Amino acid sequence: MKTDIILAGVGGQGILTIASILGQAAINENLFLKQAETHGMSQRGGAVVSHLRISDIEIASDLIPEGTADIILSVEPMEALRYLPYLSDAGYIVTNTTPFLNIPNYPDLDKILSEIRNQPRFVAIDAEKIAKKIGNHRASNMVMLGAASPFIHIESSKIEEGIKRIFDRKGDAIVELNLNAYKAGRQFALENIN
Repeated sequence: MKTDIILAGVGGQGILTIASILGQAAINENLFLKQAETHGMSQRGGAVVSHLRISDIEIASDLIPEGTADIILSVEPMEALRYLPYLSDAGYIVTNTTPFLNIPNYPDLDKILSEIRNQPRFVAIDAEKIAKKIGNHRASNMVMLGAASPFIHIESSKIEEGIKRIFDRKGDAIVELNLNAYKAGRQFALENIN
């Protein structure tokens, strides 16, 4: 069993939080994991990518080779396209449909979403809209984690335990908000897998 995930987005969107939660869940499952941030973590608004590899056998490298990623989990749609060369033939794109408009010449959103929808396996979700319904737009990264969870070889309950551990110091209300965001994203994916 292995799951190779490219986490993509923009600085400040919660990529490291997603990676930390999945790392906690993997450890709780006695799995091996390696992670590498390869771009931009130091700047809010800059492009960010993290390679996260989870396996039941030892992992030699922390970088995912092109054409082998099981999932591209992107919290920003343009970033999903940037990492398409990494996706395996059987892999899934899980992307937020809400753009992070941090550049003046951001490409046409309809064209980006059309290209994503042309892929054989994808989940395109308006994570901001769902997070706002739940009570906090900042929980959109947990909506995205939930949307990717059906394709990650870790029990959902273990991911929920990881969410509890990561957010525990912020109090029960924040833990509950993030769990609800995760569950809403997961439910959306289960109902809208393409």
